[in-house]
Amino acid sequence: MLFMAMPAMILAVAVFASCGEEKQRKQEAAQHKTMVVSRKDMTLERQYSARLTGRQIVEVRPQVSGCITRILTGEGKAVRKGQTLFVIDQVPYRAALQVAVAARKSAEARLATARMNYKNEKLLQQGQVVGDVSVETMRNALLEAEAALAQARAQEVNARNNLSYTNVKSPVNGVASMIPWHVGSLVSSSISEPLVTVADDSEVYVYFSISENQALDLISQYGSIAAFINRAPSVSLRLNNGQMYNLKGRISAVSGTVDSQTGAVTLRATFPNSGGLLHHGGSATVVVPTHRQQCIVIPQEATYELQNRMFVYRVVNGKTKATPVTLFPQNNGKEFIVEDGISEGDTIIAEGAGLLKDGVDVNGGAKEEGKKRREERGARREK
Repeated sequence: MLFMAMPAMILAVAVFASCGEEKQRKQEAAQHKTMVVSRKDMTLERQYSARLTGRQIVEVRPQVSGCITRILTGEGKAVRKGQTLFVIDQVPYRAALQVAVAARKSAEARLATARMNYKNEKLLQQGQVVGDVSVETMRNALLEAEAALAQARAQEVNARNNLSYTNVKSPVNGVASMIPWHVGSLVSSSISEPLVTVADDSEVYVYFSISENQALDLISQYGSIAAFINRAPSVSLRLNNGQMYNLKGRISAVSGTVDSQTGAVTLRATFPNSGGLLHHGGSATVVVPTHRQQCIVIPQEATYELQNRMFVYRVVNGKTKATPVTLFPQNNGKEFIVEDGISEGDTIIAEGAGLLKDGVDVNGGAKEEGKKRREERGARREK
């Protein structure tokens, strides 16, 4: 009786084990999320840390020495090109100019005398009253007087310039920085700290860096650096408080060299700043979009890498099949654009691809999802 019961028990255990394996297989299959590949327009965004500078940043320094007698601007005030910002003590420079003017007039008088003497000496030579040596002497005196006048005129110009330099003017339109000097401070052209810095921030330059590989990809995509600058999409700016700047910028320059230490290439984007919200020396985040039309987009979790190649798992006859794919070089950190390897309508594993292998059973939900997607696309076409 015992021997007759043994086969039945073994059969029951086998059936139970088979049912358990089938149940576990179905549970595993039910965990695989799938998606039906479709085409759509896609904008990928890459974000880069950036630093801000004004279009022109000028350190205003004195060209002459002296004490500051007046400060005609305020910290953070808007200034105009040619506006006087500081006045340096003018008394010694006015005196120097008066001396130079007097020296020039004296030189003019000596030159007039030398010309007269030379003319008279030439007349005496014609009457054979004096010889050639005397005439040459007068001629040399005339040349010396002409040189002295030229020197006096140059000294006068220099004195006038020095006097004009006592009015320290802004070379550009912009906004004044903090002013570390006060009335009575002794300054000169050799001071280490400028009188003030004027920042022209009507436009702001935003500098950021990309890797050498990314730069090569862009050049390959657009054909040249010039073509990239002309055709690159507008970029956005995220401020440090997390808000997006309300005006778009454009990429206006690309460095022609690669940083040997970091392997990075510097780009410059230009943003309008009519409202004065952006400031020289600030920092922000540049958002660079890449627009692609009717492309295949898949989650990064749907891919895995093997021997420097990227793969996805297509669902073929209810089972996984490893398929190599070619990806667009740029991505947004969450999704990839697939350029080759899979087609519209294919069903793939949407996440956890790195944990799977070929031949794994996939739940029938993929068919239902695919049917649902096809119905949605058909409904959109009818509309």
